[in-house]
Amino acid sequence: MPPLLEARHLRKVFRSGGQRLGASTETVAVGDFSLSIDAARPSFTTIAGESGSGKTTIARMLLGILAPSAGEVLYQGRDVHHLLKEERRQFRKDVQAIFQDPFEVYNPFYKIDHILTTPVRKFGLAASKADAYDKIREALRAVGLRPEETLGRYPHQLSGGQRQRITIARALLLEPKLIIADEPVSMVDASLRATILSTLHALYRDFGISFIYITHDLTTAYQVSENIVILFHGAVAEAGHTEKVIKDPQHPYTRELIHSIPVPEPGREWIDEAVEEKEVEDIEAEESAAGCRYVLRCPQAMDQCAVAPPFYRPEAERAVACFLHAESPVLKSGDLNEVFSAAADAQK
Repeated sequence: MPPLLEARHLRKVFRSGGQRLGASTETVAVGDFSLSIDAARPSFTTIAGESGSGKTTIARMLLGILAPSAGEVLYQGRDVHHLLKEERRQFRKDVQAIFQDPFEVYNPFYKIDHILTTPVRKFGLAASKADAYDKIREALRAVGLRPEETLGRYPHQLSGGQRQRITIARALLLEPKLIIADEPVSMVDASLRATILSTLHALYRDFGISFIYITHDLTTAYQVSENIVILFHGAVAEAGHTEKVIKDPQHPYTRELIHSIPVPEPGREWIDEAVEEKEVEDIEAEESAAGCRYVLRCPQAMDQCAVAPPFYRPEAERAVACFLHAESPVLKSGDLNEVFSAAADAQK
């Protein structure tokens, strides 16, 4: 059986300028990204990295919103950009999205009911209006909302946390197999983040829905995910079981990210030295680097870093794109799911 969703060597290059404006420039948003989501085994995978690392670009390519410059995204073995009508309909049902801003998905002139009844009607999920509202009420309760306090109201009458949970309920109505959540709690009050993340994890645990969670926050990634991918300027630095990667990082960039997390005690310094702010020229140099993208910031840079490193496997449940692990076996396929499967088997 083919994977539910598979990314094969995705690459995305954005170009600007042209003949009329002079020489064009290229920005490599995603270098070489491969990942597969098993249809039979639910998983909760985080894609993490700083702003501009390519997280949202990957999410949009996985959803079929953005076409890759190279590589392909496959849904049950077929390219998402060449699906037939019924196949695309099933893809849109099986793979749902939750975006960062819970207000943008709403039309302020419609009541909340509209965003919930529309997918029920379009996908023929209910035999009658009464049946539709029964399903809607069930979905609202599943995400911790009271239907009597939610239905019949306008978006502006609800809090940001309530609006975001309604978008989760909308996705749940379609009984998806995978939800791609792009920074779903970054615009929600801190007091509600734990509630929403707990809801997402409950859907994974109780309904068997796989998740790809996009975030810059390693703290929340550690709380909810079983697997993690660390991105740096469009390149995967490290991937593996979340607890192993965060508690014992093996890539210099992963260490930098974790050391940048502040200690939760007022008046104390950061866990480690603060990361120096970079000039625009430094960022552009990192993005255009032919070898390891991290080489200009890496305290352990070597001559061979002028060439992009492969994925080494210092242990079965981890892949690290760093020549510091050159004595370890190479992950030849580049598919991180091999690492994640090994991690899942080890946890049994």
